[in-house]
Amino acid sequence: MQLIKQIVRERREYNNWVANETMEDYSLRYAPRTFRKWSPLLLANTALGGISFLALEAIGGKLVIEYGFQNSFWAIVVCSAIIFLTGLPISYYSAKYNLDMDLLTRGAGFGYIGSTITSLIYASFTFIFFALEASIMAQALELAFGLPLSLGYLFSSLLIIPLVLFGVTLINKFQLWTQPLWLVLMVLPFLYVHQKDPGALAGWTSFAGASPSGSGFDPILFGLAANVSFSLIVQIGEQVDYLRFMPDPKKGKRWGWWLALLAAGPGWIVLGGAKQLAGAFLASLAIRHGTSLDKAVEPVRMYLTGYEYVFSQKNLVLAAAVAFVIVSQVKINVTNAYAGSLAWSNFFSRLSHSHPGRVVWLVFNVAIALLLMVFGVFHTLDKVLALYSNVAIAWIGAIVADLVVNKPLGLSPRYIEFKRAHLYDINPVGVGAMGAASVVSMLCYAGLFGTEPKAFSSFIALGLAFVLAPVIAIVTKGRYYIARENTHYPSNKAEGSEPCCICEHAYEPQDMAHCPVYDGPICSLCCTLDGRCHDACKDDAPRSGIVAAFFADKLAPRLGARFIRFLAIFSAIAGIAALLFWLFYQGAEFPKTERAHLYTTFVKLYAAVVVLIGVGAWWLVLSWESRELVEEELDRQNAELQQEIAEHKKTEAALSLARAQAEAHAKTAENASQAKSQFLASMSHELRTPLNAIIGYSEMLTEEAEDGGYEGAVPDLKKIHQAGKQLLALINDILDLSKIEASRMVLSPEPFDLQSALDEVRGTVQPMVDKNGNTLVLERPEGPIRMFADVTRVHQILNNLLSNAAKFTSEGRIFLRVAKDDSLGRAGVRIEVEDEGIGISPEQQARLFQPFSQADASTARKYGGTGLGLSIVKRLVELMEGKVTMQSEQGKGTTFTVILPLREGETQGPMSMRTPTPGA
Repeated sequence: MQLIKQIVRERREYNNWVANETMEDYSLRYAPRTFRKWSPLLLANTALGGISFLALEAIGGKLVIEYGFQNSFWAIVVCSAIIFLTGLPISYYSAKYNLDMDLLTRGAGFGYIGSTITSLIYASFTFIFFALEASIMAQALELAFGLPLSLGYLFSSLLIIPLVLFGVTLINKFQLWTQPLWLVLMVLPFLYVHQKDPGALAGWTSFAGASPSGSGFDPILFGLAANVSFSLIVQIGEQVDYLRFMPDPKKGKRWGWWLALLAAGPGWIVLGGAKQLAGAFLASLAIRHGTSLDKAVEPVRMYLTGYEYVFSQKNLVLAAAVAFVIVSQVKINVTNAYAGSLAWSNFFSRLSHSHPGRVVWLVFNVAIALLLMVFGVFHTLDKVLALYSNVAIAWIGAIVADLVVNKPLGLSPRYIEFKRAHLYDINPVGVGAMGAASVVSMLCYAGLFGTEPKAFSSFIALGLAFVLAPVIAIVTKGRYYIARENTHYPSNKAEGSEPCCICEHAYEPQDMAHCPVYDGPICSLCCTLDGRCHDACKDDAPRSGIVAAFFADKLAPRLGARFIRFLAIFSAIAGIAALLFWLFYQGAEFPKTERAHLYTTFVKLYAAVVVLIGVGAWWLVLSWESRELVEEELDRQNAELQQEIAEHKKTEAALSLARAQAEAHAKTAENASQAKSQFLASMSHELRTPLNAIIGYSEMLTEEAEDGGYEGAVPDLKKIHQAGKQLLALINDILDLSKIEASRMVLSPEPFDLQSALDEVRGTVQPMVDKNGNTLVLERPEGPIRMFADVTRVHQILNNLLSNAAKFTSEGRIFLRVAKDDSLGRAGVRIEVEDEGIGISPEQQARLFQPFSQADASTARKYGGTGLGLSIVKRLVELMEGKVTMQSEQGKGTTFTVILPLREGETQGPMSMRTPTPGA
């Protein structure tokens, strides 16, 4: 496995619609256990409520009129049986793994991108049947209220949107409330017809309609009728959209779970087939009552005829028929719209790597259905559904083959993996089987292989897809199912949840994957929408497929990819355009004599459009390549950035090591300093005892000499006494310096007032100032200045500086100034001690703050001192995170400036200056 380049995470924010799962209904996700709170029977009721669509009756009526009773009856029965059998495994796997039709298709042989095609097929089913149902409702509104069809189409569409906004939560309630009324209105006409017209059934069984074979059976006509009825096979997708919310089966109640599964899943076609037969019956009855052949296929006309047996008043007949049509249409179209929003969400999320929310695609799906109504889709019902069924049944046949053949035989994984992180883009098993079966059946339906293959094109699609899926799985050895093994979150029923590293929402383990690119857990939706990773987690997987590999060998790599993309885009758009032109042509109301001319016109228009489609497809391909080049450049820069980050990490590691070594060295030095401090303290104690004895003895002798004794020895005694005092001061200063260097200083737990300290220091040094004839001028602000520091050391700093100024100044002024200061980058106090003394030479300034440095030897002898005062001042100031500076000029004086920070919690009063007062 090659090294995977990681990408910096960016938190993905979803809009309010997507974040609200009551509206979103996990449209692109596994349905979690925490959301599956409804009982199996309630879900079965909701799923069966979606079978109310009157298109079933319209299909049955169309078939019986076109092909007669025998052909339509057996086509409906046979197709219903096949639809039940194909729906059973799909329903079971969906309820077991809690996946919708698209996610199920991904893991059942189609791959991550391959199922995008089936999402489009499924979405087409939803908006085609939405358009059929809304057209039926518009016909009822026109009949009852005289509302124009165009306004009826609009009203029938807009009515559905608010009912589907909150997904299955609201749909559950709506289907539950309307189910009894719908059942009563549906069954009532048949009971009265059976009671009042016993010969109606015989009239239906002998009905020939416009069938060329009359009322008899014709295999060709049976096959053509089956092509239309087979289009209903995709309805299982809408049933699955509810079955995915089935709770896990409980011990002792599995029969209830299976009953709900059978009823809501494949069992829909039991009622669906019966409704087709009911439509055929009512259509024959309506024609017997004088309704024209073209109007008899309209469900509202069918039920008007049926309700004439129930009510004698025409107003009640019309009201009952229209009410039934409206209730039925709304019940089914909430399902059509809901399923369509899921299908479009799945389709566009993978193409655009964005998801504005299921609600957006709900509106989109309804808008397409509205467009189809305007095209007159109802009048081309049989042709549209027959054409559609060739593709739809190939899709279902490939899925069913994988579920009932490949998985039990071990040709594919026995579980359903739906996450992008573990799937190939294209799995040739499902895509190949569906594609080949669709193409062959479409060619058959077009009549290229004769009448019989045309009539049985749907059966050919189903059989061919069912056989090809296992064959392709054997040939490919099932290697295109799983691109990367799921070792972090296997597909089981593990409980709990884990946050996604991108959106930071928590989801159950079944919805999670580990992303090596982002180096963390990622939910299936964030994985789907990510456009930066380029499936780097599957770089070792051969995702290009056989076709891409073929063109890569024959052409330049980029040219081969360009050709494949152009071919795919051009074919898709040209195919959709062809379908639209065909719908327009079929819906156009022209006399038969002008149909040939109309056909030629449509072909010429389509040829012109195809040229424009080719130009547009080429532009899209080039735009795609431009975007890829930009992404490649960004990837290159990202790789360089990752390399730079790696180098920085190495540097940081080296710095950390060096820092650790420095800290260890500093700790050793600190221990040594503390040991030195302890040694000096002990030595000081040992030296002070004899020194104090000497000083005391010399004082005693000096006093006696002054009283008249030992006169000759008095000068020497004074020298001894002075030397002892100087030596004792030196020992005390050395001890202070050692303590400072060992950082043995603490902050005061309570603030002290600097103003009081200034007064105390002034009182201490005033005698020395007066002795040399000097004047002390104190300039300071009004109010208190509170500081957190060692008050004794602040005194020591002020004493040392003022004492030095007094020593080296004779009959001059000494200034002590205090003011606010911010030169340290925070609030501070500036203390200046300025004298008019002898000054300091440049040579002496260079070593002024070094230990044992004095102005000069003669001055030291004259004034005394240890030479440590300024060194102590510097270390004390630095220890308090301040700074000390000096300016001096020989013969004119010296200024020492000390700046100390005000620490957290310190306050100070106004800093307005008072008028300087000598000695104040």
